[in-house]
Amino acid sequence: MEACDPTKLSIVLPCYNEEATLEYSIQTLCATIDGLVEARLVDGGYCVVCVDDGSTDGTWTKICDLSKRMGHVMGLKLSRNVGHQNAIIAGLEHVARQCDAVVTMDADLQDDVESIKEMMLKYRDGADIVLGVRRNRKSDSWIKRHTAQLFYGLMKNTRTPVVPNHAEYRLMSRRAVECFLQYGERNVFLRGIIPSMGFRTATVYYDRAARKYGKSKYPMAQMLNFAAEGITSFSIRPIRLIFFVGLVSLFLTVSVGIYVLVAILLGRTYPGWASLILSVWFIGSLVLVALGIIGEYVGKIYLEVKHRPRYFVEATTAGCNSGEGGGGAEEIAGHTK
Repeated sequence: MEACDPTKLSIVLPCYNEEATLEYSIQTLCATIDGLVEARLVDGGYCVVCVDDGSTDGTWTKICDLSKRMGHVMGLKLSRNVGHQNAIIAGLEHVARQCDAVVTMDADLQDDVESIKEMMLKYRDGADIVLGVRRNRKSDSWIKRHTAQLFYGLMKNTRTPVVPNHAEYRLMSRRAVECFLQYGERNVFLRGIIPSMGFRTATVYYDRAARKYGKSKYPMAQMLNFAAEGITSFSIRPIRLIFFVGLVSLFLTVSVGIYVLVAILLGRTYPGWASLILSVWFIGSLVLVALGIIGEYVGKIYLEVKHRPRYFVEATTAGCNSGEGGGGAEEIAGHTK
């Protein structure tokens, strides 16, 4: 591709119960990309792929309608909810060979679409990966801001290569996408995998807007689960921490044993019911925590060795490649390798 050629661009939007915001998001996004087409940064045959991740509302119906009315829009309907990360992968696998670059972002359009232009410029300067990073988290609640800081602190301590305040808003070149799709694990943590790939990476800073329609699909329980996935997918340091805690506990036990032996020899023994019970509960708690952490890793091994498909595509719409508008939904069968 010559430097002056417009880039063939695809946008991947994972969608879960986004009926309320989807039309606004698509219209806003297409208007922005049309401006980049006029500036000859993006080829006029760009594609917006909406991946319906097992929505229970009218999201798929809305995607089909938008695909019929707008030639740049197409949809993938997954057979069930497989999670945000796998929905993104489904979109990436679909567009990998059809474009020069891919932008992934959330369908609620809280990420600043105007930053796509800056991403494109950095891509044309040679970056294979351009990360969208929030300048601040003022739009988040107090709890979410501080739990996010705790999460990034834990990830830093486990040496996971994450970029603070970067979520799933990024641009990837076709080369980077094809290399990423060689990762075969089922426990996927994109924020750690992609920065660790080693390609030339650039950063774009933006202000995240408040959601205009609908509500967040990421409750606290899901965020905690996501954090656990990220930590255990990229580091074995929690298991090593158990080992060091065990050594410290052993040292304390030996020290207390020596103290007790000396006390017996000196005849200074006292009733110790409370200290005994506390010790039993303390050691028992350590054992349970250790088993829980080890079990998390064993569970991941269990899921990986089964090598089940990440997702199945139930249906797809026409659009993007069909020229003037899309067609209805087409039933298909397919899954990842």
